Amino acid sequence: MAKFIIKGGKPLSGKIKVAGNKNAVLPCLAATILTDDVCILKNVPQISDVFVLAEIMKSLGVKIDGLGTSTLRISSRNIKSSIINSKLVNQLRASVLLCGPLLARFGKVSFSHPGGDVIGRRSIQAHIRALSNFGFSFNDNDWPIYTGRQNLKVKEVEVYLEEASVTATENVLLLAANFPGKTVIRNAACEPHVADLCEMLGKMGAKIFGVRSNLLAVEGSKKLKGVTHVIPPDNIEVGTFAIAAAVTGGEIEILEAKKDDLDPIICFLSKFGLKMKSRNNSLLVYPSRLKAVSKITTGVWPAFPTDLMSCMIVLATQAEGVTLLHDWMYESRMFFVDKLISMGAHVTIADPHRVLVYGPTKLRGQVLDTPDLRAGMALVIAALVADGKSEIDKIELVERGYENIEERLSALGASIKKVN
Repeated sequence: MAKFIIKGGKPLSGKIKVAGNKNAVLPCLAATILTDDVCILKNVPQISDVFVLAEIMKSLGVKIDGLGTSTLRISSRNIKSSIINSKLVNQLRASVLLCGPLLARFGKVSFSHPGGDVIGRRSIQAHIRALSNFGFSFNDNDWPIYTGRQNLKVKEVEVYLEEASVTATENVLLLAANFPGKTVIRNAACEPHVADLCEMLGKMGAKIFGVRSNLLAVEGSKKLKGVTHVIPPDNIEVGTFAIAAAVTGGEIEILEAKKDDLDPIICFLSKFGLKMKSRNNSLLVYPSRLKAVSKITTGVWPAFPTDLMSCMIVLATQAEGVTLLHDWMYESRMFFVDKLISMGAHVTIADPHRVLVYGPTKLRGQVLDTPDLRAGMALVIAALVADGKSEIDKIELVERGYENIEERLSALGASIKKVN
């Protein structure tokens, strides 16, 4: 396991470019299975989640050139299997996104329960129920799960998602795009990365109506074509770097900050007193006097995103007053705060979903383990503002979603070093 050695107390300063969107690139990679033509993905982030999903796809027979660069050339012409590697699946929850494309291509799939961050119960029943609407039967009494087509005469499909699950919505879209009929998805997720997948599938030949709404209609095609698609910038990274600048008293310019995808993030950061200014495709963050916000609650888009909640808790430790932070989505999202408490933060855990943060408090360096991707990045930010030296262990979890984070923060003046 690798770790970060961080010496805190240095304001961040300079320019930093946002990487490609982690949550957008994974479904786009899965979409390339739907065609025999070559697909090219650009602005691909260099993160371990991409490498793991690429390994799974390669084990199925997909050819992927360019790994380790920002441009991937992908050919699924010789894909030969619909059995997803169970060992690799355990490393990546997003591997479930391969189910829709493989069902479209083979009419069957074998897979195990996906892994990923341990932040609460993350059932895949929403996926199974949604995909069953296309006539597939699932043997989900044990692992691995096998599927087989039950009804070849299905021509129109209506899917109601009990929860507006992003990955379940994407899985249905991936299958529906290659389904020669009409699919209606109700209570669909409408996050920016779902809209990006719709854009890519549209370029491949599917017709999708209602993009960025919770009611989607898809007219699929059995013959989809290859495309070149540019992965959009990561809006969660924008919020992450803005918070890092704010707590260290820094001044930075965040490049490739797509304003349309930032409204809920900028709204709540502004409530904390962050001074920000949008300019072209950049977001400028200035030294600010931070003040507490009465309540922050996560929600489905366009509400405040759960992926930024852990970093927001660190921000609240440096704001004057008391902030209630509530994430109803995941039972274990808040459990990393004991590590902040060991650094000197004043935090009360009300229940598994809510914490009260009292600020501002002076943090001190500490030796810590990374519990999950988002909490790990939050601990990095806490270490940047803390007095003294911190060691953040298991930083491979952070590298699942943040590209070259050590180098990029160092370029802003942070004292951070990766030690294997």
